[in-house]
Amino acid sequence: MNAPLGWTQLRHRPLRLAVALVGIGFAVLLILMQLGFRAALFDSAVRIHERLDYDIALFSPDSVFIVRPQTFSIRRLYQAKGDPAVTDVAPVYIFPAVYKNPWTGQRRSINTLGFEAGDAWLDTPGFDAIRPILTRQDTAAIDLASRPEFAPPGGSLESALAEHGPLTTEVNDREITIAGGFHLGTSFGIDGTLVTSADNWLRLFPDRHREDIQLGLLKLAAGADPATVRDRLAARLPDDVLVMTRADFIDRETAYWNSATPIGYVFTFGAIMGLLVGAIIVYQILFADVSEHLPEYGTLRAIGYSPGFVSGIVLQQAAILGVLGYLPGLLGAHWLYGKAAAATNLPLVITPGRAGIVLLMTLGMCALSGWLAIRRVRRLDPAEVF
Repeated sequence: MNAPLGWTQLRHRPLRLAVALVGIGFAVLLILMQLGFRAALFDSAVRIHERLDYDIALFSPDSVFIVRPQTFSIRRLYQAKGDPAVTDVAPVYIFPAVYKNPWTGQRRSINTLGFEAGDAWLDTPGFDAIRPILTRQDTAAIDLASRPEFAPPGGSLESALAEHGPLTTEVNDREITIAGGFHLGTSFGIDGTLVTSADNWLRLFPDRHREDIQLGLLKLAAGADPATVRDRLAARLPDDVLVMTRADFIDRETAYWNSATPIGYVFTFGAIMGLLVGAIIVYQILFADVSEHLPEYGTLRAIGYSPGFVSGIVLQQAAILGVLGYLPGLLGAHWLYGKAAAATNLPLVITPGRAGIVLLMTLGMCALSGWLAIRRVRRLDPAEVF
């Protein structure tokens, strides 16, 4: 079986082929990295939203995002509890604190959550085991997936707690005991997380009041429709509080990072630039190949081959370049995803959907470049070549 004519022409110039594959692979790598960081931005930003156990959330409309929330009255929470579909409510206290690394003495901002004693509103690995002892005075649990700056140099929080037991350190210049840990993860706005009881949280923030909360969580009776209850509560409660379903809460946070900050735009722009770079490289390669083989294309036209057949050779080359260039880019991105995930604790994973989308984008990019390159072939007059 003869090899496709497009492939025969490509391999006739191995150096040119290698340059084209490197360029396309780089473009694929750039696109995958930009899309990966963009997805990690959104996925990590809503980790807390997804791990909290609730059906409806109350949040201040003045709050920009979860890390810097504004307060509202706890009375709104108990007003919401008067709805027949609401079975349980919980106030949540959230604000960044200053954490002192017990090994290095360096201080760093850490997100701090406070729950009322006995509440099990956080559904994340390891939290249920440590939750009962958080009611002890000045006792907290730390996210074991926090950034390395919270851990001993060259070590990890998990191994340090397993080897030495509870740790003593300072948070907001108050001595506390880190009794254990759980697994949550970092985000672009959160380097680490500390969880404790509401009483301990208020000791860390003595200027805060118990009646002023940053987040209210509601659980509904089985069978209750969250959207219906949300609309009913929104009509009853004052405008100083937002009433959101879980999906609403997640969408609001995602929208902030996507539109209100330049980060989402930067990653999207980077992916577009990767496409443009790849398209230019493929076009240059194909245009050079077409120019070099104009006499051969003219001969094919002269002996009766249609313009579509001749153009198909160029498009075939574009498709081959797209597939062959995609594979090294995919492998390179997989390796870099692992390195970046290990360094940042961000959820960087090449999903089948993302890999498929980038493959289609690569083939589309090469097809566009091929279409631009064949314009010269379509206008070719055999008489002009000879």
